[in-house]
Amino acid sequence: MLNTAAKHLSRALTSRLVHRTAKLGLGPTYLRPSILERSPPSRFLHDGISGSTGNHVSVSLQMINYAFSHARSHKSDDSYGESMLVLEQCLGQAHDNDDSKALVFMAMSTLLSERGNYDDAIEKLKGVQDLSLSSIGVRVAAMEALVGLHLELGQDDSSKVLADKCLEILGQNELESSGEGGEIIRARAKAVKGLVELVHGNIQSAESFFIVPGDNKGLTGSATLSYGEFLHSTHNFSLAKELYQNVVQQLSEKKDFSNPDSLAACNMSQEEVLLAATCALGQLEAQLGNFGDAEDILTRALTKAEEDFGSYHPKVGVVLTSIALMFRRKATQERSSSLLIQEGLYRRALELLKAPPLDTEGAEAKVARSDIIALARGGYAEVLCVQQNRKDQGQEMKSWAEAAWRNRRLSLAEALAISEESSKTLVIDTRISRAL
Repeated sequence: MLNTAAKHLSRALTSRLVHRTAKLGLGPTYLRPSILERSPPSRFLHDGISGSTGNHVSVSLQMINYAFSHARSHKSDDSYGESMLVLEQCLGQAHDNDDSKALVFMAMSTLLSERGNYDDAIEKLKGVQDLSLSSIGVRVAAMEALVGLHLELGQDDSSKVLADKCLEILGQNELESSGEGGEIIRARAKAVKGLVELVHGNIQSAESFFIVPGDNKGLTGSATLSYGEFLHSTHNFSLAKELYQNVVQQLSEKKDFSNPDSLAACNMSQEEVLLAATCALGQLEAQLGNFGDAEDILTRALTKAEEDFGSYHPKVGVVLTSIALMFRRKATQERSSSLLIQEGLYRRALELLKAPPLDTEGAEAKVARSDIIALARGGYAEVLCVQQNRKDQGQEMKSWAEAAWRNRRLSLAEALAISEESSKTLVIDTRISRAL
């Protein structure tokens, strides 16, 4: 019976808290965006290219827009398959225009990754790098997405190699990467390298890639978010909060920057970045003890994850884990009890994350989204261990979580610690489903 209740807990939580969004000035339009208003990752390119090339790109964008709208409005295997056929046709009409082909490859990759088909998504992004005449903005965006997918898959060594290659692209195209647009491209390439270093636990190395000119004006979208996560991890909460809020405002207002430097795909796309920034902001508010704001913001993240990916997508499980940890922190600091709520959230999160059974042989081996599964099981174990009749089950779950934990910067105990004196802070990044 508890399991049945847990399955509906995320929706119940959303219903209970959704009215609070009015306090933050975000009404129903934010929470229920029309699917036709959601732009593909290539939405900024057409105004940055002129002449016959621009005409080719314009046609490609129309077909990409249709494919994205169709796939996401139905969220079914059939709708995604039909959209991929549209993009295949679009690719055939791109002829010799490398930027048009690159846009289609990135759109295909995004749709494939949304359905969990990461291998094919990666192959499409690699195809962009083979287009020798594509613009540097396109190639950096594709490489950024490629790094993100490898991070999400836990392939950290590969992500490091790819991040270095992304920086090499800039060095090989110094003339094209000059000027204001080039500054943004360089900031993005450095930020994705900084994110990789952060995942590897190399804080000092990561910092060197987040030093940007112009009071952060050279950063947009995903790069701003990664910089904010670095600041969050190093306890610069005020600036991290400012950057998170900037990303949320920037992307929720859907500003048209009209340049190719805002291109993105896969887990670095606008939808993914907005979700991740909202979730990170909610985590930060919880760590600051602002639990009312934290609930509001994390509820928005939950709603967005369900709208963008469907109610049964693993990304929803990542957000639910963040919400459960928020309730855990609130209960500890306010000396209250929310064991039933926490347990329901953890159970639902683990179900959506497809956590393997505790008695699975070789459970200590790496599993998909192992960081988040270990966090959810570690928090769940604490809920069970305070109940005398379930303590043994809690200890078993705790042992599994500790064996599965792979974070290089924090131990699982440090990640779950709730202390103002702690020098290490956990940040969950929903883009890559990792604990930073």
